[in-house]
Amino acid sequence: MNLKILFILHFPPPVHGAAMMGKYIREFKISCNSYEGRYLNLGTSRTLEEIGKGGLKKLLRYFVIIWKTGFNLMNYRPNLVYLTLTSKGKGFYKDTVIIIIAKVLRAKMVYHFHNKGVSTRQHKWLDNFLNKIVFNNVDVILLSEHLYPDIQTYVPKNRVHICPNGIPEISQSSKFKVQSDTNKPVEILFLSNLIESKGVFVLLEACKILKEKGVLLHCTYVGGRGDISPAQLKQNIEKYGLEEVVEYAGKKYGTDKTEVFSKADIFALPTFYSNECFPLVLLEAMQFSLPIVSTFEGGIPDVIKEGETGFLVPQNDAITLAEKLELLIKDPGLRKEMGEMGRNKYEAEFTLAVFEKRFKSILQELVK
Repeated sequence: MNLKILFILHFPPPVHGAAMMGKYIREFKISCNSYEGRYLNLGTSRTLEEIGKGGLKKLLRYFVIIWKTGFNLMNYRPNLVYLTLTSKGKGFYKDTVIIIIAKVLRAKMVYHFHNKGVSTRQHKWLDNFLNKIVFNNVDVILLSEHLYPDIQTYVPKNRVHICPNGIPEISQSSKFKVQSDTNKPVEILFLSNLIESKGVFVLLEACKILKEKGVLLHCTYVGGRGDISPAQLKQNIEKYGLEEVVEYAGKKYGTDKTEVFSKADIFALPTFYSNECFPLVLLEAMQFSLPIVSTFEGGIPDVIKEGETGFLVPQNDAITLAEKLELLIKDPGLRKEMGEMGRNKYEAEFTLAVFEKRFKSILQELVK
């Protein structure tokens, strides 16, 4: 008889990192192996705009999730419950109800974190109390060793499993690109939702510094509205006098997204987003052999090898960001070398096949 796993996880819509990984996990067809899986969508939002907001529809969806969880625990009787736990806030409290139901029914559990923030709330008596219940006698999957300090108060290291994300290959993404025309601006790409803590304005300030120094560049912002509207971004572009240097291109999907990656020479994500763990967009940039400039946040140091596949700069430091971008802009050979090393690192560590192998190995260890 096959071992059974109940997956309670996010999958699109809306499209975000955790949901995309949930989609890939759901498509692994685990039932073809020595154990089978059932899948429940943990998300109550159906669009990015709904995330963080309330409403009757979301409340009803949540009650449906609770009912389906209880039904499957009692009737499907899984050997393991896999849950993509939210680390803090309302999402954590909602997930805790599901976890308590599973624990009352004596289910063996593993949590897969695609976010962080447990340590930022452990001084709160309610969160600390709930964390002791939630993390008691469970295993945890993390995306990076760098993320362990976030949960070390509650989870011993021998119950932690490291499984970096992976993404599928995008066709024609491996072409190495070197800008040989020194009279043509080097193209910098920012691709993320317009969220201030993703470094939107920090990159804008860096572009201003470079323009004032006479450095030839062009920067394209790609992404949907976050806490910054497209109008606000354009106002700041005009405020800095960067109309000819910086462009907002809106959202891009599919072949349009592939095209903006193909046209880019450098990828920049100067994030200081406190929930940042392992941005999939960095793996996409590596697929396209792009040198990356990002920050020391979450598991990013596991993705970018400092000085080899790109640069890591301090957060909220437009001056250092501008310095590293200038170095790459003025040295095509360095861009090519870092881009190739990034592509090789992606192929060795961050393909979907590598992720699937690691992920299944962890599950096999837990259900044996």
